[in-house]
Amino acid sequence: MRIEAGFFPQFGINSSLQSLSPVNEEEKAVLPHEELAQNYRLACLARLTGDVLVYVPEESRGAEQVILASGAKRPVKLKPAVAGYHVTLENRVLGDLRGDWEYLKEALVNQKMLATEVKPDYHVLTKIAPIIRQENGRVTAWVWQDKEVIEVQPGFQEELYGVAVDVGTTTLAAYLCNLRTGEVAATASLMNPQVRYGEDVLARIAYADTGKESLAGLNQTIIEGINQTISRLTDKTGLLPLQVADLTLVFNTAMHHLALNLDPRFLGRAPFLPVVKESLDLKARDLGIHIAGGAWVHVLPVEAGFVGADNMAVIIAEEVYRSPVTKLIIDIGTNGEIVLGNRDFIASTSCATGPALEGAQIAFGMRAAEGAIERVRIDSRSLAVDFKVIGSNDWFSRSRQRNAKGICGSGIIDAVAELVRCHIILENGRFNKELATKRLRQNPNSKWEFVLAWAWETAIKQEIVITQKDIRAVQLAKAALYTGAKYLMQKFAVDEPDEIILAGAFGTYIDPVKALILGMIPDCSPERIKAVGNAAGDGARLALLSTEKRLEAEEIAKKVIFIETSLEKDFQKNFTQAITFPHAIDRFPHLEELLAPTDSAGGDNVLRGGNNKICL
Repeated sequence: MRIEAGFFPQFGINSSLQSLSPVNEEEKAVLPHEELAQNYRLACLARLTGDVLVYVPEESRGAEQVILASGAKRPVKLKPAVAGYHVTLENRVLGDLRGDWEYLKEALVNQKMLATEVKPDYHVLTKIAPIIRQENGRVTAWVWQDKEVIEVQPGFQEELYGVAVDVGTTTLAAYLCNLRTGEVAATASLMNPQVRYGEDVLARIAYADTGKESLAGLNQTIIEGINQTISRLTDKTGLLPLQVADLTLVFNTAMHHLALNLDPRFLGRAPFLPVVKESLDLKARDLGIHIAGGAWVHVLPVEAGFVGADNMAVIIAEEVYRSPVTKLIIDIGTNGEIVLGNRDFIASTSCATGPALEGAQIAFGMRAAEGAIERVRIDSRSLAVDFKVIGSNDWFSRSRQRNAKGICGSGIIDAVAELVRCHIILENGRFNKELATKRLRQNPNSKWEFVLAWAWETAIKQEIVITQKDIRAVQLAKAALYTGAKYLMQKFAVDEPDEIILAGAFGTYIDPVKALILGMIPDCSPERIKAVGNAAGDGARLALLSTEKRLEAEEIAKKVIFIETSLEKDFQKNFTQAITFPHAIDRFPHLEELLAPTDSAGGDNVLRGGNNKICL
């Protein structure tokens, strides 16, 4: 584990190394010097004597997060920013006064028709002399945008790879791509290590505001996370990070600033302006990212204070600007981003969803890793619960495998929707205390909770429950998403979108009917709701593989109309109405068609939305 030192306002504690027993000889023998210098300790040997903030590093966690290798199939014209050129240099003779760089440059111009303005990265100049004198003058040059040689290698090297990273508030998802074929060679993910400074962007902005050291710490932490994902990718494929030729990054605006070490304070203050909105090309080494010595990092453009490059990645992945029909895209994450548009207009907004829908801030929440409950169903008469766990091919009632450890985002959605459907919780989100079932109970703190899995059914030897606090977190998240979507629809006179697209790393696993039951999305026929996986990650990959996609993003970003919903006078009223399941006044007629009336252990099981009655 690693001990974070300093004051953390989120938890109201001063975390200090003096709050632990001193490092002993056994720890010194096991932990490398650099880890000891970074406040690493062995959890089995360190004795607690005071307040500390403990971070469990990714390498110490037992299960790797499940990540979609790709979303929808998205054709792209391969035109990466980096090309690998093979040139053959003739033997040099006495009297040839060209420098080594000029010698290579001339070969690139003559053999590969590059412009005479092509320049070398400094890193190339430091290594070029011995390389061009090996392999009988055969050299591979990596050239960025046909303008700059960023790497030279002896011989004719065919492999050429780049990495695309979606830096989410809670999760990092990375894709190693073959720049010659466009294929995804490997994927990797990890929990965003910044979570120890705050689980949402506002908490991290507030922490960064406590001093220069705080911003530097946040920046260093996320760069370490990016480097770790790159190492995981290259380890899987037998490559080295220095063999990665190009990198694209997408993130929300707050993560954009923290990763680039830009002052984020004014994102949290009206009028919520970013330091820079346009796309950026930055040297990887300037950011502290460990890939090829001369490699560049491309950052997609930012739309607004809380709609970032990740949203532009979603837009270029879905190509809303080419669609003849109106699409509503909801990118579900800790910071929810919503797009409405077609080939005539594109509008966007953001909403503070919080991390609940990604498994955080939930009593038994966990990321989507092996052992997480991902599906839940409840019998409406007996209230018996069945569930499916990541890593198991069957439901618990059939497999009887006791491997449940917690519940991830899709499981949270399923569970709360089933609780609503079976009238275990009421329209206002409160538990129906009149039910006679041993699963609904008060815990030792007199708080109500519902048992999803009994202790004997789990791998953790304790009950996995849904608490009243968990339900409230889901209500706040779903209300934020619904309110943002409705504002966009009202502004552009869209009664019902032609298509609703659920994006996000776990959006693919959400049951559209469950999303409708919760009122997470506007009413729509389920046939017109589709999930596309991590569209932001897909957009990052497209930008990695095509400079034309980078130009599209730059152009479209200038055309997107951003709606700041928090400035709307009736925002609070609309948000409060959206907290109700599925909604206090809006109708959901498609639920009437989807769910036939049934008798329930809960008695008269009716959800009311406006003037309609939805019998579940």
